[in-house]
Amino acid sequence: MSERYDVVGIGNAIVDVIAEGDDTFLELMGITKGIMQLVERDRAEVLYAAMRNRREVPGGSVGNTVAGTGNLGLRSAFIGRVRDDALGRFYAKSLELEGTAFPNRPVAGADLPTSRSMIFVSQDGERSMNTYLGISAELGPEDVDEAVAGNADWLFLEGYLFDKDKGKEAFLKAARACHRGGGRAGIALSDPFCVDRHRGDFRRLVRDEMDFVIGNEHEWESLYQTGLDAALEAARAECGTVVCTRSGADVILIRGDERVSVPVRRVVPVDATGAGDQFAAGFLYGMATGQPLRVAGRMGCIAAAEVIAHFGARPEADVKALFRAEGLI
Repeated sequence: MSERYDVVGIGNAIVDVIAEGDDTFLELMGITKGIMQLVERDRAEVLYAAMRNRREVPGGSVGNTVAGTGNLGLRSAFIGRVRDDALGRFYAKSLELEGTAFPNRPVAGADLPTSRSMIFVSQDGERSMNTYLGISAELGPEDVDEAVAGNADWLFLEGYLFDKDKGKEAFLKAARACHRGGGRAGIALSDPFCVDRHRGDFRRLVRDEMDFVIGNEHEWESLYQTGLDAALEAARAECGTVVCTRSGADVILIRGDERVSVPVRRVVPVDATGAGDQFAAGFLYGMATGQPLRVAGRMGCIAAAEVIAHFGARPEADVKALFRAEGLI
């Protein structure tokens, strides 16, 4: 019998490689300051070689979420695709050292290297991200072990991987295995442009396979091609639990006839990277431990507030202690 997991995530397995880069360096290397841009393999190798005193951290959106649920004490696993190279072995080992299972072995002899995002941090705190998707974007149904997905109480999928047909096949295989095992499956919409490209398939996935969906207001509006209120009403009719984050405004959560708004305490972010990822971790922790919808939303907001108070996409404080301080557990 395979181990039972509280949370299993599927997403891009990306190593964040972080180094300092002042404005002169950024200009010299032709890097646009303060944005994320996708780069090709040759460009990625040039940037990686140019980094000094680099620090490597396992990343990826749902990877960060599942690491967050693991740090909160949930039995967690992450399904992702890395190559059997230095960065791939680092990624797998790092997750396991944090208490999150990584059941997929690094792929030996793969054509593409492990995915990485070269992040240059300027003196003013701006992060300029250059992401090479590499092998992680090639995840397909063969990477999904039904014994893992089928033993998940909560399955969480990364919308970015929906960009390729093999990613769609992987999601369907995982969601159906999860449901057969009595679990619940959900997805992060991830990006309004990704939703635009695959709207019909996203709609079918949400309607037919998903028990919960997390998205921001722009992603929900893109999915239903209407204003936010109408989009959330349409989502309520098609999906069990609807979660809408709104960039500093109240988070809206809808489940059947229940609708709650969770206030967000406004803070000036040191680094907004990972806010949505850790919101999802806090929310999933609440759902997995049987909390009311409002409490799960509040937990998500607390986890997001913690991660934007420092550099990096993963929590540094004891988030469960923050929940206790708020009287939530």
